[in-house]
Amino acid sequence: MNPIATQIILALGGLGLFLYGMKLLGDGLELAAGAKLRVILEKLTSNRFLGALVGIVVTAIIQSSTAVSVMVVGFVNAGLMTLTQGMGVIMGATIGTTVTSLILSFNIAQYMPVLICIGAFMVSLSKKNNTKYAGQIIAGFGILFFGMTTMSDNLKPLAELDFFQNMITSVSNPIVGILFGTAFAAIVQSSSATVGVLQALGAAGALALPNAVYIVYGIHIGACVTSVISSIGATKAARRTSLSYVIFCSIGVLMFTAITIFTPYVSWLQSATDNVSLQISLVHIIFSIVTTLVLLPCNGVIIKIACLVIRGEESAEKEPCRLKYVDERILKTPPIAVNQITKEIHRMGVLAKRNFILSMEALMEQDKKKIEQVEENEEVIDYLNHTIAGYLVKINALAIEDADREKIGKYYHVVSDMERIGDHAENICEIAGMQIDKNEIFSEKALSEISELKDLVVNVIENSLKVFDGESRDREIFKLVGDTEQMIDDKTELFKDRHIERLRDGECDAAVGTLFMELLTNLERIADHSTNIAFSFFPNFKPINNEA
Repeated sequence: MNPIATQIILALGGLGLFLYGMKLLGDGLELAAGAKLRVILEKLTSNRFLGALVGIVVTAIIQSSTAVSVMVVGFVNAGLMTLTQGMGVIMGATIGTTVTSLILSFNIAQYMPVLICIGAFMVSLSKKNNTKYAGQIIAGFGILFFGMTTMSDNLKPLAELDFFQNMITSVSNPIVGILFGTAFAAIVQSSSATVGVLQALGAAGALALPNAVYIVYGIHIGACVTSVISSIGATKAARRTSLSYVIFCSIGVLMFTAITIFTPYVSWLQSATDNVSLQISLVHIIFSIVTTLVLLPCNGVIIKIACLVIRGEESAEKEPCRLKYVDERILKTPPIAVNQITKEIHRMGVLAKRNFILSMEALMEQDKKKIEQVEENEEVIDYLNHTIAGYLVKINALAIEDADREKIGKYYHVVSDMERIGDHAENICEIAGMQIDKNEIFSEKALSEISELKDLVVNVIENSLKVFDGESRDREIFKLVGDTEQMIDDKTELFKDRHIERLRDGECDAAVGTLFMELLTNLERIADHSTNIAFSFFPNFKPINNEA
């Protein structure tokens, strides 16, 4: 085979190893830091500077500003972050992603085969997930460096070719260099990986800093492309977030292009070190830090520009028939996806509780408007039931921790029980509707018993949701849920006996009496399903099933 062709193939193979190593490293870091990642994002406040710090830390953990920006667009879309919070995180993410380029600038390639071997053994032989994740990080780090060295070594002879030199010379033009960097980063979808490729070219002597500097600037704009694509079809706030990111990077590029053209910026960097790979890393680092420090105080201005471009307000639906906390963007970060699906299921549980209370109010107040509200909410509950189930399947297929996988397994049953609570609330509305249409009402004694039972059922639903939401997993609340459910069972039997006595004494009409018995059955079953939700997290509990 032609030597040049061989070198091209080896260089491409090195590029492939480099990109694969980068992904392996990022995924391993993400899995190892899953729980911590959740905590960091939960602690986010409206303070833009704290948001930037969170962006730096999270991006340093998962080594992908692109992934963080997509994640933030998803959070803003779900209403978990404001536009201001999201932009703070994204600005910080541009700094966090520079860590990789700094490490790649050091010459430690000779140790990489050992790291690959150690990491591979840890992944293959260990049964503990944390050890496997650590092995994945080590192996990814080794493969990344090994690929970069392979690519660099085989690019050296190619750098002497006229075609290659002409191509490199052309990107010294600011506009061409920026456009090339933008396209390159948009294709690779990782600013860290793209800068790493430039560093490999620099280490091979194929690329000098004057030719690389504008490409690095363009890479920052190209890193925005994925978040822009992910915001298509999202809320206005999410689209404004991705646009703000583009504005932020574009202002930075204009600012540093002017600095490069009108000052001896490149010469200063070249005098600081002879290592071209480190020079490229410094361009990346300085751009990220200075742009963030300059524009972070101007966050509000950037957001106002984005709002002027994307005008209008979101529709003010009380309870939208859509997922609020989960979408496809969130799946790119498995630990976050588990956290978000938990919130979505809790939302469904709260809606089911609300529907039960509304249905009881409709019954006791003979209010048709509240029946309509229940019907509207039931459509949302049914939608959530089917859609959440689909996302549970998708999340279960992701690389998640064993504890999260066990949790997802329980969530299938929890969602089913919540959906059944909504169904029984709808049944209660049907009873209320029949009473209103036929002008039939329960006796004062029956209404008093219903009110007493309703309060107990609300109590068991609320405590079960507390258990699900992780507010309490102690034995006392489990015991309280179980005792309340047993009290509901006992009172249901007592009230049925009393009702039969009232029928016998002629205090109640037989037609109304049938509705009363159906109502008691629905109340008891709602309590059963609520108990199942709480005890899903209690070992050796056998779910209650008396739907017959």
